[in-house]
Amino acid sequence: MGKSALDKDLQRFSGLEKATHNLSRSLAAPGIALVFLLLVGAWAAFVMGQGPGTYVVVIAALIAGYMALNVGANDVANNMGPAVGSKALTMVGALIIAGIFEAAGALLAGGDVVNTVARDLLISPEMESRTFIMVMMAALLASALWVNLATFVGAPVSTTHAVVGGVVGSGIASAGFAIVNWPTIAAVAASWVISPVMGGMIAAVFLVIIRMTITTRLDKITSARVWVPIFVAVMTGIFTMYLATKGLSRIWKPGWGIPIALGIAFGALGWVAAMPWVRHQSRHMENRKKHVAALFRLPLIVSAALLSFAHGANDVANAIGPFAAIVTAIQTGHGEVSGITLPLWVLAIGALGISLGLALFGPRLIRTVGEQITKLNEIRAFCAALSAAVTVLIASALGMPVSSTHIAVGAVFGVGFVREYISRRDLQGTAVPINARFVDPSQLNATPEEALANARRIETRMLVRRQHVYSIAAAWVITVPASALVSASLYFGLSLLIP
Repeated sequence: MGKSALDKDLQRFSGLEKATHNLSRSLAAPGIALVFLLLVGAWAAFVMGQGPGTYVVVIAALIAGYMALNVGANDVANNMGPAVGSKALTMVGALIIAGIFEAAGALLAGGDVVNTVARDLLISPEMESRTFIMVMMAALLASALWVNLATFVGAPVSTTHAVVGGVVGSGIASAGFAIVNWPTIAAVAASWVISPVMGGMIAAVFLVIIRMTITTRLDKITSARVWVPIFVAVMTGIFTMYLATKGLSRIWKPGWGIPIALGIAFGALGWVAAMPWVRHQSRHMENRKKHVAALFRLPLIVSAALLSFAHGANDVANAIGPFAAIVTAIQTGHGEVSGITLPLWVLAIGALGISLGLALFGPRLIRTVGEQITKLNEIRAFCAALSAAVTVLIASALGMPVSSTHIAVGAVFGVGFVREYISRRDLQGTAVPINARFVDPSQLNATPEEALANARRIETRMLVRRQHVYSIAAAWVITVPASALVSASLYFGLSLLIP
Protein backbone atom coordinates (compact mmCIF):
# COMPACT_ATOMS: atom_id res chain seq x y z
CA MET A 1 0.00 0.00 0.00
CA GLY A 2 2.77 2.33 0.95
CA LYS A 3 4.68 1.35 -2.14
CA SER A 4 1.67 2.16 -4.31
CA ALA A 5 1.34 5.60 -2.73
CA LEU A 6 5.06 6.21 -3.29
CA ASP A 7 4.76 5.18 -6.93
CA LYS A 8 1.85 7.58 -7.41
CA ASP A 9 3.81 10.41 -5.80
CA LEU A 10 6.82 9.68 -8.02
CA GLN A 11 4.56 9.58 -11.08
CA ARG A 12 3.05 12.94 -10.17
CA PHE A 13 6.51 14.39 -9.64
CA SER A 14 7.67 13.00 -13.00
CA GLY A 15 4.63 14.51 -14.71
CA LEU A 16 5.27 17.87 -13.04
CA GLU A 17 8.91 17.77 -14.10
CA LYS A 18 7.93 16.98 -17.69
CA ALA A 19 5.34 19.78 -17.74
CA THR A 20 7.93 22.22 -16.36
CA HIS A 21 10.42 21.15 -19.04
CA ASN A 22 7.86 21.63 -21.82
CA LEU A 23 6.90 25.03 -20.44
CA SER A 24 10.52 26.16 -20.32
CA ARG A 25 10.98 25.05 -23.93
CA SER A 26 7.87 26.91 -25.06
CA LEU A 27 9.08 30.09 -23.33
CA ALA A 28 12.63 29.85 -24.67
CA ALA A 29 11.80 30.99 -28.21
CA PRO A 30 9.86 34.12 -27.17
CA GLY A 31 12.60 34.89 -24.67
CA ILE A 32 15.33 34.70 -27.29
CA ALA A 33 13.20 36.81 -29.64
CA LEU A 34 12.76 39.43 -26.91
CA VAL A 35 16.52 39.58 -26.34
CA PHE A 36 17.02 40.07 -30.09
CA LEU A 37 14.54 42.95 -30.14
CA LEU A 38 16.23 44.62 -27.17
CA LEU A 39 19.58 44.35 -28.94
CA VAL A 40 18.02 45.81 -32.10
CA GLY A 41 16.70 48.78 -30.15
CA ALA A 42 20.05 49.35 -28.45
CA TRP A 43 21.87 49.10 -31.78
CA ALA A 44 19.53 51.61 -33.43
CA ALA A 45 20.03 54.04 -30.55
CA PHE A 46 23.80 53.65 -30.81
CA VAL A 47 23.86 54.22 -34.59
CA MET A 48 21.55 57.25 -34.51
CA GLY A 49 23.19 58.86 -31.48
CA GLN A 50 21.59 61.76 -29.67
CA GLY A 51 18.96 63.48 -31.73
CA PRO A 52 15.32 64.55 -31.70
CA GLY A 53 14.21 61.60 -33.82
CA THR A 54 16.26 58.88 -32.15
CA TYR A 55 13.40 57.51 -30.06
CA VAL A 56 11.22 57.25 -33.18
CA VAL A 57 13.95 55.29 -34.98
CA VAL A 58 14.36 53.00 -31.96
CA ILE A 59 10.62 52.26 -31.89
CA ALA A 60 10.61 51.67 -35.64
CA ALA A 61 13.67 49.40 -35.32
CA LEU A 62 11.87 47.29 -32.73
CA ILE A 63 8.88 46.95 -35.05
CA ALA A 64 11.15 46.13 -38.02
CA GLY A 65 12.93 43.45 -35.99
CA TYR A 66 9.57 42.04 -34.96
CA MET A 67 8.45 41.96 -38.61
CA ALA A 68 11.70 40.27 -39.68
CA LEU A 69 11.09 37.53 -37.12
CA ASN A 70 7.63 36.98 -38.57
CA VAL A 71 8.90 36.93 -42.16
CA GLY A 72 11.33 34.18 -41.14
CA ALA A 73 8.67 32.27 -39.24
CA ASN A 74 6.10 32.32 -42.05
CA ASP A 75 7.53 33.05 -45.51
CA VAL A 76 10.62 30.85 -45.38
CA ALA A 77 8.49 27.78 -44.72
CA ASN A 78 7.33 27.94 -48.33
CA ASN A 79 10.86 27.24 -49.58
CA MET A 80 11.86 24.57 -47.07
CA GLY A 81 8.49 22.88 -46.46
CA PRO A 82 8.62 20.56 -49.49
CA ALA A 83 12.21 19.50 -48.79
CA VAL A 84 11.35 18.61 -45.19
CA GLY A 85 8.01 17.03 -46.09
CA SER A 86 9.72 14.74 -48.61
CA LYS A 87 12.32 13.72 -46.00
CA ALA A 88 15.11 15.04 -48.22
CA LEU A 89 16.14 17.27 -45.33
CA THR A 90 15.71 17.00 -41.60
CA MET A 91 14.15 19.94 -39.81
CA VAL A 92 17.52 20.92 -38.33
CA GLY A 93 19.23 20.69 -41.70
CA ALA A 94 16.52 22.81 -43.33
CA LEU A 95 16.78 25.46 -40.62
CA ILE A 96 20.56 25.66 -41.00
CA ILE A 97 20.55 25.84 -44.81
CA ALA A 98 17.65 28.28 -44.99
CA GLY A 99 19.11 30.48 -42.25
CA ILE A 100 22.45 30.76 -44.02
CA PHE A 101 21.05 31.37 -47.51
CA GLU A 102 18.29 33.73 -46.37
CA ALA A 103 20.81 35.89 -44.53
CA ALA A 104 23.27 35.74 -47.43
CA GLY A 105 20.59 36.77 -49.92
CA ALA A 106 19.43 39.63 -47.73
CA LEU A 107 22.92 40.98 -47.02
CA LEU A 108 24.47 40.47 -50.46
CA ALA A 109 21.58 41.30 -52.75
CA GLY A 110 18.71 42.52 -50.60
CA GLY A 111 16.84 45.77 -50.61
CA ASP A 112 16.33 46.42 -54.30
CA VAL A 113 12.55 46.65 -53.88
CA VAL A 114 12.60 48.90 -50.82
CA ASN A 115 11.45 51.95 -52.77
CA THR A 116 8.51 50.13 -54.31
CA VAL A 117 6.91 49.64 -50.89
CA ALA A 118 5.71 53.22 -50.97
CA ARG A 119 6.34 54.46 -54.51
CA ASP A 120 4.06 51.98 -56.28
CA LEU A 121 1.28 51.96 -53.68
CA LEU A 122 0.78 55.64 -52.93
CA ILE A 123 0.13 58.27 -55.57
CA SER A 124 1.33 61.27 -53.55
CA PRO A 125 5.04 61.76 -54.31
CA GLU A 126 5.72 63.55 -51.05
CA MET A 127 4.03 64.15 -47.71
CA GLU A 128 4.83 65.88 -44.45
CA SER A 129 7.57 64.07 -42.48
CA ARG A 130 5.49 63.29 -39.37
CA THR A 131 2.63 61.91 -41.45
CA PHE A 132 4.98 59.83 -43.58
CA ILE A 133 6.66 58.33 -40.51
CA MET A 134 3.33 57.39 -38.94
CA VAL A 135 2.09 55.86 -42.21
CA MET A 136 5.17 53.66 -42.52
CA MET A 137 5.28 52.74 -38.83
CA ALA A 138 1.59 51.79 -38.72
CA ALA A 139 1.98 49.77 -41.91
CA LEU A 140 4.98 47.88 -40.56
CA LEU A 141 3.41 47.07 -37.20
CA ALA A 142 0.06 46.06 -38.72
CA SER A 143 1.67 43.70 -41.22
CA ALA A 144 3.85 42.19 -38.48
CA LEU A 145 0.83 41.59 -36.24
CA TRP A 146 -1.14 39.99 -39.06
CA VAL A 147 1.71 37.69 -40.12
CA ASN A 148 2.24 36.75 -36.47
CA LEU A 149 -1.42 35.79 -36.16
CA ALA A 150 -1.28 33.79 -39.39
CA THR A 151 1.81 31.94 -38.15
CA PHE A 152 0.08 31.20 -34.85
CA VAL A 153 -2.90 29.59 -36.59
CA GLY A 154 -0.66 27.77 -39.08
CA ALA A 155 -1.57 29.66 -42.28
CA PRO A 156 1.20 30.51 -44.79
CA VAL A 157 0.43 34.03 -46.03
CA SER A 158 2.19 36.56 -48.22
CA THR A 159 4.18 39.04 -46.17
CA THR A 160 4.32 41.23 -49.28
CA HIS A 161 0.52 41.41 -49.33
CA ALA A 162 0.52 42.14 -45.60
CA VAL A 163 2.83 45.13 -46.14
CA VAL A 164 0.73 46.26 -49.11
CA GLY A 165 -2.39 46.19 -46.93
CA GLY A 166 -0.59 48.03 -44.16
CA VAL A 167 0.61 50.86 -46.41
CA VAL A 168 -2.83 51.18 -48.01
CA GLY A 169 -4.64 51.28 -44.67
CA SER A 170 -2.43 53.88 -43.05
CA GLY A 171 -2.26 55.87 -46.30
CA ILE A 172 -6.06 56.07 -46.46
CA ALA A 173 -6.20 57.02 -42.79
CA SER A 174 -3.76 59.87 -43.41
CA ALA A 175 -5.04 61.36 -46.66
CA GLY A 176 -8.15 59.53 -47.82
CA PHE A 177 -8.80 57.05 -50.60
CA ALA A 178 -7.38 59.30 -53.32
CA ILE A 179 -3.80 58.71 -52.12
CA VAL A 180 -3.87 55.02 -53.03
CA ASN A 181 -2.71 53.77 -56.42
CA TRP A 182 -5.74 51.56 -57.03
CA PRO A 183 -4.54 49.94 -60.31
CA THR A 184 -1.55 48.57 -58.39
CA ILE A 185 -3.85 47.23 -55.67
CA ALA A 186 -6.01 45.61 -58.34
CA ALA A 187 -2.92 43.91 -59.74
CA VAL A 188 -2.07 42.64 -56.25
CA ALA A 189 -5.59 41.26 -55.88
CA ALA A 190 -5.28 39.55 -59.27
CA SER A 191 -2.11 37.83 -58.07
CA TRP A 192 -4.21 36.00 -55.45
CA VAL A 193 -5.47 33.88 -58.35
CA ILE A 194 -2.59 34.14 -60.82
CA SER A 195 0.19 33.09 -58.43
CA PRO A 196 -1.17 29.81 -57.04
CA VAL A 197 -2.77 28.75 -60.33
CA MET A 198 0.43 29.30 -62.32
CA GLY A 199 2.55 27.63 -59.65
CA GLY A 200 0.21 24.66 -59.40
CA MET A 201 -0.11 24.16 -63.14
CA ILE A 202 3.61 24.31 -63.83
CA ALA A 203 4.39 21.95 -60.93
CA ALA A 204 1.74 19.54 -62.22
CA VAL A 205 3.25 19.63 -65.72
CA PHE A 206 6.71 18.80 -64.36
CA LEU A 207 5.29 15.92 -62.33
CA VAL A 208 3.44 14.48 -65.35
CA ILE A 209 6.60 14.73 -67.47
CA ILE A 210 8.67 12.89 -64.85
CA ARG A 211 6.01 10.19 -64.63
CA MET A 212 5.98 9.75 -68.41
CA THR A 213 9.76 9.67 -68.74
CA ILE A 214 10.88 7.83 -65.60
CA THR A 215 8.52 6.52 -62.94
CA THR A 216 6.01 4.66 -65.14
CA ARG A 217 8.67 3.02 -67.31
CA LEU A 218 9.49 -0.65 -66.84
CA ASP A 219 13.25 0.03 -66.68
CA LYS A 220 13.23 3.02 -64.35
CA ILE A 221 16.98 2.98 -63.75
CA THR A 222 17.89 3.31 -67.41
CA SER A 223 15.28 6.01 -67.91
CA ALA A 224 16.55 7.88 -64.85
CA ARG A 225 20.12 7.83 -66.17
CA VAL A 226 18.90 9.58 -69.29
CA TRP A 227 16.32 11.97 -67.88
CA VAL A 228 17.49 12.98 -64.40
CA PRO A 229 20.54 14.83 -65.82
CA ILE A 230 18.15 16.62 -68.19
CA PHE A 231 15.97 17.73 -65.28
CA VAL A 232 19.09 18.82 -63.37
CA ALA A 233 20.12 20.85 -66.44
CA VAL A 234 16.68 22.47 -66.56
CA MET A 235 16.89 23.25 -62.84
CA THR A 236 20.40 24.70 -63.17
CA GLY A 237 19.46 26.88 -66.14
CA ILE A 238 16.21 28.10 -64.59
CA PHE A 239 17.80 29.02 -61.27
CA THR A 240 20.69 30.75 -63.01
CA MET A 241 18.20 32.97 -64.82
CA TYR A 242 16.15 33.34 -61.63
CA LEU A 243 19.12 34.57 -59.60
CA ALA A 244 20.37 36.79 -62.41
CA THR A 245 17.03 38.56 -62.81
CA LYS A 246 15.61 38.47 -59.27
CA GLY A 247 18.05 37.30 -56.61
CA LEU A 248 20.94 39.58 -57.60
CA SER A 249 18.91 42.54 -58.85
CA ARG A 250 20.37 44.93 -56.30
CA ILE A 251 23.95 44.50 -57.47
CA TRP A 252 23.36 43.48 -61.09
CA LYS A 253 20.53 44.35 -63.48
CA PRO A 254 21.15 42.77 -66.88
CA GLY A 255 18.67 42.64 -69.72
CA TRP A 256 16.98 39.38 -70.60
CA GLY A 257 19.61 38.40 -73.17
CA ILE A 258 22.42 37.84 -70.66
CA PRO A 259 20.35 35.74 -68.17
CA ILE A 260 19.09 33.52 -71.01
CA ALA A 261 22.64 32.97 -72.28
CA LEU A 262 23.86 32.24 -68.76
CA GLY A 263 20.92 29.89 -68.20
CA ILE A 264 21.81 27.88 -71.31
CA ALA A 265 25.50 27.77 -70.37
CA PHE A 266 24.99 26.74 -66.76
CA GLY A 267 22.25 24.30 -67.80
CA ALA A 268 24.76 22.56 -70.06
CA LEU A 269 27.28 22.45 -67.21
CA GLY A 270 24.62 21.00 -64.91
CA TRP A 271 23.85 18.28 -67.45
CA VAL A 272 27.54 17.39 -67.86
CA ALA A 273 28.07 17.26 -64.09
CA ALA A 274 24.90 15.26 -63.41
CA MET A 275 25.60 12.47 -65.93
CA PRO A 276 28.40 10.67 -64.02
CA TRP A 277 26.81 11.49 -60.64
CA VAL A 278 23.47 9.88 -61.58
CA ARG A 279 25.21 6.86 -63.06
CA HIS A 280 27.24 6.38 -59.88
CA GLN A 281 24.25 6.84 -57.57
CA SER A 282 22.09 4.40 -59.52
CA ARG A 283 24.74 1.68 -59.85
CA HIS A 284 23.33 -0.58 -57.11
CA MET A 285 19.84 0.89 -57.01
CA GLU A 286 16.70 -1.23 -57.15
CA ASN A 287 14.33 -0.68 -60.07
CA ARG A 288 11.65 0.87 -57.86
CA LYS A 289 10.01 4.27 -57.84
CA LYS A 290 11.04 4.95 -54.24
CA HIS A 291 14.71 4.37 -55.01
CA VAL A 292 14.67 6.36 -58.25
CA ALA A 293 13.04 9.27 -56.40
CA ALA A 294 16.14 9.46 -54.20
CA LEU A 295 18.08 10.73 -57.25
CA PHE A 296 16.14 13.99 -56.97
CA ARG A 297 17.17 14.54 -53.34
CA LEU A 298 20.36 16.52 -53.97
CA PRO A 299 18.80 18.68 -56.74
CA LEU A 300 15.89 19.38 -54.39
CA ILE A 301 18.20 20.51 -51.59
CA VAL A 302 20.13 22.78 -53.98
CA SER A 303 16.93 24.29 -55.36
CA ALA A 304 15.56 24.92 -51.84
CA ALA A 305 18.81 26.68 -50.88
CA LEU A 306 18.72 28.86 -54.00
CA LEU A 307 15.07 29.72 -53.39
CA SER A 308 16.00 30.81 -49.88
CA PHE A 309 18.78 33.03 -51.23
CA ALA A 310 16.44 34.69 -53.71
CA HIS A 311 13.74 35.02 -51.05
CA GLY A 312 16.13 36.71 -48.64
CA ALA A 313 17.22 39.12 -51.39
CA ASN A 314 13.66 40.08 -52.34
CA ASP A 315 11.49 39.75 -49.25
CA VAL A 316 13.85 41.36 -46.75
CA ALA A 317 12.26 44.60 -48.01
CA ASN A 318 9.00 43.52 -46.37
CA ALA A 319 10.69 43.76 -43.00
CA ILE A 320 12.96 46.76 -43.43
CA GLY A 321 11.40 48.69 -46.33
CA PRO A 322 9.10 50.89 -44.20
CA PHE A 323 11.83 51.12 -41.55
CA ALA A 324 14.35 52.36 -44.13
CA ALA A 325 11.77 54.92 -45.24
CA ILE A 326 11.40 56.13 -41.63
CA VAL A 327 15.17 56.44 -41.16
CA THR A 328 15.44 58.40 -44.42
CA ALA A 329 12.61 60.71 -43.36
CA ILE A 330 14.27 61.36 -39.98
CA GLN A 331 17.65 62.09 -41.56
CA THR A 332 16.36 64.30 -44.40
CA GLY A 333 13.57 66.02 -42.49
CA HIS A 334 10.86 65.34 -45.08
CA GLY A 335 8.93 62.32 -46.24
CA GLU A 336 9.79 61.19 -49.74
CA VAL A 337 8.14 58.22 -51.33
CA SER A 338 11.12 57.71 -53.64
CA GLY A 339 14.85 57.94 -53.08
CA ILE A 340 14.87 55.81 -49.89
CA THR A 341 18.40 54.89 -48.85
CA LEU A 342 19.27 51.54 -47.30
CA PRO A 343 22.06 51.60 -44.68
CA LEU A 344 23.84 48.31 -44.07
CA TRP A 345 22.87 48.28 -40.40
CA VAL A 346 19.20 48.43 -41.38
CA LEU A 347 19.69 45.57 -43.83
CA ALA A 348 21.47 43.54 -41.14
CA ILE A 349 18.45 43.81 -38.83
CA GLY A 350 16.26 42.29 -41.52
CA ALA A 351 18.74 39.54 -42.41
CA LEU A 352 19.39 38.44 -38.83
CA GLY A 353 15.73 38.74 -37.87
CA ILE A 354 14.58 36.52 -40.76
CA SER A 355 17.11 33.80 -39.92
CA LEU A 356 16.32 33.93 -36.20
CA GLY A 357 12.57 33.92 -36.79
CA LEU A 358 12.95 30.86 -38.99
CA ALA A 359 14.96 29.01 -36.36
CA LEU A 360 12.65 29.90 -33.46
CA PHE A 361 9.18 29.80 -35.00
CA GLY A 362 9.54 28.34 -38.49
CA PRO A 363 9.15 24.57 -37.89
CA ARG A 364 5.38 24.74 -37.47
CA LEU A 365 4.75 26.34 -40.86
CA ILE A 366 7.39 24.15 -42.49
CA ARG A 367 5.42 21.10 -41.35
CA THR A 368 2.16 22.64 -42.55
CA VAL A 369 3.47 23.25 -46.07
CA GLY A 370 5.56 20.09 -46.31
CA GLU A 371 3.43 17.51 -44.54
CA GLN A 372 -0.15 18.61 -43.92
CA ILE A 373 -1.32 19.64 -47.41
CA THR A 374 -0.41 16.47 -49.30
CA LYS A 375 2.15 13.69 -49.07
CA LEU A 376 5.41 14.62 -50.76
CA ASN A 377 8.38 12.65 -51.94
CA GLU A 378 11.58 13.93 -53.50
CA ILE A 379 10.11 14.07 -57.00
CA ARG A 380 6.97 15.99 -56.03
CA ALA A 381 8.94 18.39 -53.86
CA PHE A 382 11.44 18.96 -56.69
CA CYS A 383 8.57 19.79 -59.04
CA ALA A 384 7.18 22.30 -56.52
CA ALA A 385 10.57 24.01 -56.02
CA LEU A 386 11.31 24.18 -59.75
CA SER A 387 7.81 25.49 -60.43
CA ALA A 388 8.37 28.39 -58.04
CA ALA A 389 11.41 29.61 -59.97
CA VAL A 390 9.81 29.08 -63.39
CA THR A 391 6.62 30.89 -62.39
CA VAL A 392 8.50 33.93 -61.08
CA LEU A 393 10.53 34.10 -64.29
CA ILE A 394 7.45 33.89 -66.52
CA ALA A 395 5.61 36.47 -64.43
CA SER A 396 8.60 38.83 -64.54
CA ALA A 397 8.87 38.49 -68.31
CA LEU A 398 5.15 39.24 -68.70
CA GLY A 399 5.20 42.05 -66.13
CA MET A 400 2.68 40.32 -63.85
CA PRO A 401 2.84 40.84 -60.08
CA VAL A 402 2.95 37.49 -58.28
CA SER A 403 3.49 36.32 -54.71
CA SER A 404 6.30 33.87 -54.04
CA THR A 405 4.33 32.53 -51.07
CA HIS A 406 1.25 31.86 -53.15
CA ILE A 407 3.35 30.29 -55.92
CA ALA A 408 5.14 27.89 -53.57
CA VAL A 409 1.99 26.77 -51.77
CA GLY A 410 0.07 26.61 -55.04
CA ALA A 411 2.79 24.33 -56.43
CA VAL A 412 2.32 21.94 -53.50
CA PHE A 413 -1.42 21.97 -54.13
CA GLY A 414 -0.75 21.38 -57.83
CA VAL A 415 1.34 18.24 -57.35
CA GLY A 416 -1.16 17.01 -54.78
CA PHE A 417 -4.18 17.46 -57.05
CA VAL A 418 -2.53 15.94 -60.12
CA ARG A 419 -1.37 13.00 -58.01
CA GLU A 420 -4.92 12.60 -56.72
CA TYR A 421 -6.29 12.65 -60.27
CA ILE A 422 -3.72 10.13 -61.54
CA SER A 423 -4.28 7.88 -58.54
CA ARG A 424 -8.02 7.78 -59.13
CA ARG A 425 -7.58 7.19 -62.85
CA ASP A 426 -5.07 4.41 -62.37
CA LEU A 427 -6.92 2.60 -59.62
CA GLN A 428 -10.19 2.74 -61.53
CA GLY A 429 -8.74 -0.06 -63.61
CA THR A 430 -10.55 -2.34 -61.17
CA ALA A 431 -13.86 -1.31 -62.74
CA VAL A 432 -12.77 -1.64 -66.38
CA PRO A 433 -11.77 -4.61 -68.55
CA ILE A 434 -8.69 -6.59 -67.64
CA ASN A 435 -6.72 -5.35 -70.65
CA ALA A 436 -6.78 -1.77 -69.29
CA ARG A 437 -3.40 -0.21 -68.68
CA PHE A 438 -3.64 -0.07 -64.88
CA VAL A 439 -5.36 -2.93 -63.06
CA ASP A 440 -5.27 -3.78 -59.37
CA PRO A 441 -4.18 -7.47 -59.27
CA SER A 442 -6.37 -8.12 -56.22
CA GLN A 443 -9.41 -7.20 -58.29
CA LEU A 444 -8.83 -9.52 -61.25
CA ASN A 445 -11.24 -12.12 -59.84
CA ALA A 446 -13.70 -9.60 -58.40
CA THR A 447 -17.32 -9.63 -59.41
CA PRO A 448 -18.63 -6.65 -61.41
CA GLU A 449 -20.47 -5.43 -58.32
CA GLU A 450 -17.32 -5.59 -56.20
CA ALA A 451 -15.29 -3.81 -58.86
CA LEU A 452 -17.91 -1.08 -59.18
CA ALA A 453 -18.06 -0.62 -55.41
CA ASN A 454 -14.27 -0.33 -55.31
CA ALA A 455 -14.32 2.25 -58.11
CA ARG A 456 -16.85 4.32 -56.20
CA ARG A 457 -14.65 4.13 -53.13
CA ILE A 458 -11.74 5.41 -55.23
CA GLU A 459 -13.84 8.34 -56.43
CA THR A 460 -14.01 9.62 -52.86
CA ARG A 461 -10.27 9.23 -52.25
CA MET A 462 -8.65 12.58 -51.55
CA LEU A 463 -4.89 13.04 -51.41
CA VAL A 464 -5.06 16.79 -50.71
CA ARG A 465 -6.53 17.96 -47.42
CA ARG A 466 -9.41 20.20 -48.38
CA GLN A 467 -9.54 21.94 -45.04
CA HIS A 468 -6.08 23.36 -45.69
CA VAL A 469 -7.11 24.47 -49.17
CA TYR A 470 -10.04 26.45 -47.77
CA SER A 471 -8.27 27.86 -44.71
CA ILE A 472 -5.15 28.95 -46.59
CA ALA A 473 -7.20 30.50 -49.42
CA ALA A 474 -9.29 32.40 -46.88
CA ALA A 475 -6.14 33.70 -45.18
CA TRP A 476 -4.79 34.87 -48.53
CA VAL A 477 -7.97 36.75 -49.43
CA ILE A 478 -8.30 38.61 -46.13
CA THR A 479 -4.59 39.46 -45.70
CA VAL A 480 -4.70 42.82 -47.51
CA PRO A 481 -8.00 44.12 -46.03
CA ALA A 482 -7.17 42.82 -42.53
CA SER A 483 -3.72 44.46 -42.56
CA ALA A 484 -5.28 47.66 -43.92
CA LEU A 485 -7.87 47.85 -41.13
CA VAL A 486 -5.29 47.19 -38.42
CA SER A 487 -2.91 49.70 -39.97
CA ALA A 488 -5.55 52.43 -40.15
CA SER A 489 -6.38 51.88 -36.48
CA LEU A 490 -2.72 52.00 -35.52
CA TYR A 491 -2.21 55.20 -37.52
CA PHE A 492 -4.85 57.01 -35.48
CA GLY A 493 -3.29 55.66 -32.30
CA LEU A 494 0.22 56.70 -33.28
CA SER A 495 -0.96 60.18 -34.24
CA LEU A 496 -1.75 60.67 -30.56
CA LEU A 497 1.65 59.43 -29.38
CA ILE A 498 4.06 61.06 -31.85
CA PRO A 499 4.11 64.86 -31.48
